[in-house]
Amino acid sequence: MSTKLKQDISIGENLRNLRKRAGLSQEQVSAQLQVRGLPVSREIISQMEVGKYSIRISVLMALKEIYHASIDEFFKDL
Repeated sequence: MSTKLKQDISIGENLRNLRKRAGLSQEQVSAQLQVRGLPVSREIISQMEVGKYSIRISVLMALKEIYHASIDEFFKDL
């Protein structure tokens, strides 16, 4: 029997803070993700930042590069 886990934490606020620290708009982040082959719209970026959209590991790794951040910074204070 398999059990699905619910998302119990949101890194949305950290995503928003890291994006702002990098001086990027949601549109700019979306464009950079799309250049990397990850079809993420501005709307999805917005939903991730408010915790309404689960982020894929591939997107998280790309955001790490875009934001010049460590993985630990995504999970700070959680």
